[in-house]
Amino acid sequence: MKLGPHLHRLGNDIVAAYLIDVPEGITIIDAGLPGHWRDLQDELAAIGRPISDVRGVVLTHGDSDHVGFAERLRREHGVPVYVHAADADRARGGDKPKTEMGRMRLAPTLGFFAYALRKGGVRTTYLTEVTEVADGDVLDLPGAPRVIGLPGHSPGSIAVHVPAARAVFVGDGLTTRHVLTGRTGPQPAPFTDDPAAALASLTALANVDADWVLPGHGAPWHGSPAEAAASVRAAASAATG
Repeated sequence: MKLGPHLHRLGNDIVAAYLIDVPEGITIIDAGLPGHWRDLQDELAAIGRPISDVRGVVLTHGDSDHVGFAERLRREHGVPVYVHAADADRARGGDKPKTEMGRMRLAPTLGFFAYALRKGGVRTTYLTEVTEVADGDVLDLPGAPRVIGLPGHSPGSIAVHVPAARAVFVGDGLTTRHVLTGRTGPQPAPFTDDPAAALASLTALANVDADWVLPGHGAPWHGSPAEAAASVRAAASAATG
């Protein structure tokens, strides 16, 4: 689905990945679930680009619902996969902390797990090779994505700013649709390692010049990153008030 110039989304409000489409090639931000491989092929066909135009995949973190088809793309097509050094082990299938599920409602929770099942979420293929990145790196990929450290959801969570698309991709640094409650609007994401650190990290978005804030779960947010971050803090305060 095309969101704007150079910007496309795979998946839906439950789980999403993104494509940056510029003349010099394509950068993929996150890789969703394994079954999004078909969505990727369909989107490439719709925009008339071969898979050989994909130059790299940047993961906002290493959780299973973000690594999706990344290893297949790396193994079958030689596409490098970039992840923050602190999440490299997680992207390879390493251990992650057990987090509390928190509030939930039956219908949205069942919908999330049913969608993950349909998209192959029980047969995750983790990465065998990754290229590690760090906060502040500007990657030599189409769109010149810039890495912004956003630790909290995981130690190596990042945001990815792509000026050409007027977008910042935040992974699970925040969500606009809580997969367990169905609540919409900017808010903290569930399954977060360190919720306090995740909220504190949002200050890194304050001066990012973008018109789109794009989470891994939920509808695209059309507005400034600073406004999105303020809404997340307000939602967190209301939930604990």
